[in-house]
Amino acid sequence: MSWTDICAVTDIIPGTGVCALLGQNQVALFRPYDNDDIFAIDNIDPFYQASVLSRGLIAELQDELYVASPLKKQHFRLKDGVCLENTDFSVSAFDVRVTDGRIELKTKE
Repeated sequence: MSWTDICAVTDIIPGTGVCALLGQNQVALFRPYDNDDIFAIDNIDPFYQASVLSRGLIAELQDELYVASPLKKQHFRLKDGVCLENTDFSVSAFDVRVTDGRIELKTKE
């Protein structure tokens, strides 16, 4: 396994998400706060097979951070991709780290 450089932390406005490519996978990166806390989950909404999760709203529910899908507002936990409404529709989460201000994702090579 190795780490892939994606972008600078400052490329993501605090409180938002962006989409990045990791190989052939679309990954939704989220920066909930004005710090180096970054989360990465699959960008594909499993209910509609649409590439939209990176455009969802970040929310805190039950002391956990989630993103609400912009389509029908299902909530996906940022730390592990678990769907609050139906765990059968959970998404993958990716290992992420910040090194010298750069976001890196772990690849499974």
